[in-house]
Amino acid sequence: MRSIIAIITVTILMFSCKETKNEQIRTAVEHQLDMYPKSTLQDLYKNFFQDYFGPGHIVDDTTSAGAYLDRELASSGQTAGAYYEPTGYNGNFYRVNLSVIKEGLISRDIFFDAFIRSVGNIQLMTLEEWKKEWIRIDSVIHTMNLSIENYADDRANIFSLLKQGKYVIHHSEQFSKEYDPHYRIIERKIFRKEILPFLP
Repeated sequence: MRSIIAIITVTILMFSCKETKNEQIRTAVEHQLDMYPKSTLQDLYKNFFQDYFGPGHIVDDTTSAGAYLDRELASSGQTAGAYYEPTGYNGNFYRVNLSVIKEGLISRDIFFDAFIRSVGNIQLMTLEEWKKEWIRIDSVIHTMNLSIENYADDRANIFSLLKQGKYVIHHSEQFSKEYDPHYRIIERKIFRKEILPFLP
């Protein structure tokens, strides 16, 4: 099932190259809501944010990051969802499910090394650049008239956060409870060269 989902994801990306930017945004939103119907606007924001910032905002200490990964691997049960999926509409990064380690497809050390090196491949946007990008993404989402929970409040909270000079948002409580996500963000080139060949 996961391999079928992965093929569909890659196919969507291939066709999205022919779409306009707004169409690519809509396709990315529709894909996430198809995969994760309980997503809120907060979760959509996180997906688009990760497309530009990858894992860079959460890796300050490699030793602590490694220890946290080990604790997560030890404490989490069977991880649901696809083995991997692209972020946002550019696919600059991939969310790679920890199940690839737990099922023995990728070693913990190879996975972690790819994750850490992904941080070095980020050319971060300024806050002002990200604000402009989110305004465009938000305007597209708003025209879609989505029926998602807590939409108005989440929208107001996101813009309030950006106004304060902050931009990091976690998954919503609803998303975390429903899907119990366990993944790391890996840069596209590293993922395709070093991780993807080992996956079904």
